[in-house]
Amino acid sequence: MADAGAVRAAIELVEDPEIHLSLKELEMLRELDVAADGSVRVLVALTIPGCPLKDKLSDDITAAAKAVAGVTSVDIEFMTMTDEERAALMRRIRGGAGREITVGKPGSKTRVLTVGSGKGGVGKSSVTANLAVALAAMGKRVGVIDADVWGFSIPKMLGIDRNPTVIDETLLPPEAYGVAVMSMDYFVKPDQAVIWRGPMLHKALEQFLADVHWGDPDYLLIDMPPGTGDVAISMSQFLPRAESIVVTTPQPTAQRVAKRAGLMAAKVDQEVIGVVENMSWFTGDDGKRYPIFGSGGGRALADDLGVPLLAQIPLVVSLREGADVGVPALESDPTGAAAEAFRSLAKEVEARKPRLRIHPELVIR
Repeated sequence: MADAGAVRAAIELVEDPEIHLSLKELEMLRELDVAADGSVRVLVALTIPGCPLKDKLSDDITAAAKAVAGVTSVDIEFMTMTDEERAALMRRIRGGAGREITVGKPGSKTRVLTVGSGKGGVGKSSVTANLAVALAAMGKRVGVIDADVWGFSIPKMLGIDRNPTVIDETLLPPEAYGVAVMSMDYFVKPDQAVIWRGPMLHKALEQFLADVHWGDPDYLLIDMPPGTGDVAISMSQFLPRAESIVVTTPQPTAQRVAKRAGLMAAKVDQEVIGVVENMSWFTGDDGKRYPIFGSGGGRALADDLGVPLLAQIPLVVSLREGADVGVPALESDPTGAAAEAFRSLAKEVEARKPRLRIHPELVIR
């Protein structure tokens, strides 16, 4: 006969796949019976009816229980938390905080990285999505905010096909490849245009930060719209501790425009940690590199801003094809040049710790 205590301990360690806390922490395991023949019956309380990841949770519970010696079968039943239980749970996992922005604040382990560019078409979203997947592959917890509210594309690049789960007015972002993503894409119909100005943009971005349960990820990447407009200003107010990566192509014209994004970040005291040059070259069947979009733009921009050139991303067909079907480079062609470039970029980002910022009140005068 399986030991009931061991079975309970194993199941309680299982994490909810959306909230990323254990069943014990969430008080979701309500009943557990272990019969003499090793059969196990479990009753688990879901946060909401129709939980989209119920099958994943069921598989994880079954695997955990069967790992205990003597367990022969696992039967899982589900119930739903009451409104009062759900509200109390969300207050607890949000640390008792009301509707406020906690991610990236002092005391948080989260590094916030904005990924910006001076103009569209340089592959900024592709860099954001693939960098996020590369960081997650290193064992980091990663979230992405698709802040390009007019040209949102991150969910499609990562193959996310479901909307956020809503629990007691808190949004749980869907995940793919270990990356949690929040985007306007979830809330806008395919044939609908987003025609917003400053106040509405500000409000939407605030909701992405205050109403979403991010937990305490290692990284929160923000895919910025091109340029230095309202979104950039709002994000600098919401996340004053954010760092910045500037994306450009090798073309000198793109480099000159991208410089403004770097100067904008510096002006609002966001540390620019480096430049990424995208579409650096194309390698032909003859093995020769062809600089289709010119050369030198990334290095020139890095020198102008006084920061390192973090990576040069080659122009490869698999990267474009993967973005179209929702498969990042590290999955579609894990040994390819693009995948290697993004792994190298992730290592560079991880190695460059943010500068120490001293609060003005702590300065001895």
